[in-house]
Amino acid sequence: MIRFGTSGFSYDDWVGPVYPEDLPRREWLAYYAKEFDSVELNVTFYRVPGQKTVAGWIERTPPDFAFSVKANRELTHERSSPDFTGFRAGIGPLIDSGKLACILAQFPYSFHANPENRDYLRRLREGLSELPVVVEFRDQSWVTEQTFGQLSELGLGYCSVDEPNLRGLMPAVAKATGPLAYVRFHGRNAQKWWEHEYAWERYDYTYSDDELREWVPRIRGLEAESEAVLVYANNHYRGQSLETIRKLREMLGAAR
Repeated sequence: MIRFGTSGFSYDDWVGPVYPEDLPRREWLAYYAKEFDSVELNVTFYRVPGQKTVAGWIERTPPDFAFSVKANRELTHERSSPDFTGFRAGIGPLIDSGKLACILAQFPYSFHANPENRDYLRRLREGLSELPVVVEFRDQSWVTEQTFGQLSELGLGYCSVDEPNLRGLMPAVAKATGPLAYVRFHGRNAQKWWEHEYAWERYDYTYSDDELREWVPRIRGLEAESEAVLVYANNHYRGQSLETIRKLREMLGAAR
């Protein structure tokens, strides 16, 4: 199984390019879910969602729709006293409804491949116990067989990324280490990656067909080695991520 979606759906700059001008904000998710069967949510990184908010996500999407949610920053960036119980409770309705696809634990650049942080991966696994978890690293030092072996041992997925070919950024390595494989397309806007006035400029990028075709055999390989593959596009400015996913879906012959 391959699920396709975008990293987020609630962007003001999608009004016009994606959403009709007169579509109320509360209906954006339902409109999005008419075409895509999954979405990756970033809001959970900043705050643990309330029960009413999560219930709204569930109600506005079809029964077969699935959410990937970012682990709260207490769990990945602060780490001194991570509240695993509180986070699990916050996303509890998603778990109970069967609509939780995955928790994405995205660590910062400062999270280096050292013994202390390898131990923390074990703590993360224990804290989230049986829940499906995928890890996204930002530091290249993690791209080793030792890392892949540890992730496999812990049943944690590895997040494969496509981003600019710049020194210090993660290489485009497709690897399946757990039941779930995961791919994120950040765009290749090298010029604006480090130097930009607004955050959205980093993700202002339109993939060429040839760039996306590079990933077709990689995603097929991940599909063969895992129970499911989650593919999300994060080049979200003015809805470019939707075209990325539409093209990939067509190339992979998995159009709904």
